[in-house]
Amino acid sequence: MRSMTGIGVGTASLKGGRLVAELRSLNHRFFEVRLRLPPELQDHGAFLEQELRQKISRGRLDLGVRLEGTLTTQRFSPARAHALYLELASLRDELTPGAELPISTLAQFSEWLSAPTETDTAPLRQALSAALDHATRALIAMQADEGARLRAELLSRIERARATAKAIAQLCPEAVAQQEMRLRERVERLLAGTGHRLDPARLAMEVALLADKSDVTEELVRLRSHLDQFEALLSQQGPVGRRLDFLLQELAREANTLGSKCQDVTMSHLVVELKADLERLREQVQNVE
Repeated sequence: MRSMTGIGVGTASLKGGRLVAELRSLNHRFFEVRLRLPPELQDHGAFLEQELRQKISRGRLDLGVRLEGTLTTQRFSPARAHALYLELASLRDELTPGAELPISTLAQFSEWLSAPTETDTAPLRQALSAALDHATRALIAMQADEGARLRAELLSRIERARATAKAIAQLCPEAVAQQEMRLRERVERLLAGTGHRLDPARLAMEVALLADKSDVTEELVRLRSHLDQFEALLSQQGPVGRRLDFLLQELAREANTLGSKCQDVTMSHLVVELKADLERLREQVQNVE
């Protein structure tokens, strides 16, 4: 199990200089990449994103790559010049329609109009792949280390939830007995002075109905089952964050049902504690890959 937060830095040599890749990750529901590349590497953004997709499945990734030294031979790129002019024309039409936009304007963006020569593409891709691989390995190592600590915290919360569920189960028989006693006392007060007598059979029927409505056996069974599945997922390799999040939704549903059925004050307090632990689990799971 890995966390989704971490940082990794990787370098690779290329023609007397080097490439430096810095990769940061944050928790995110899906996979998202944000790139910060110098003009010389803008054409390689799709390549870098595809490389990352093969190594990391979930999270928001910020990848910055910088060039140190003279690494590539540059040439004028008509395609880049054409694309840039169209973007400037679109901006002109939006802000100042009808204003002149001479072609000489492109000279102000000379750094964006060059691209590596064809002969430099292959070694540049190799260097980018190597720098990214080093950065990714460092990032994953940090994520695994944080994931181990995160797993220990989640296991601790699971044990607390199990103990709370067990305490609720132990209180159930006593809660039913107390409900019967309260119902009997209430009926006796209502019948006092009326001349009517309490019908034991009818009382027993009402108690049975009340016990059935407040029975939480099924909810506790499902709750324990979900907790067991949750713990089993923590021992699996690979991304498990989404499945953990789904199980927590099911656990929260069972806890809400428990709360609606519990009439005993002590049991209600225990359900509140259970919900609090599940919420802490949910917060932690948001950071699991």
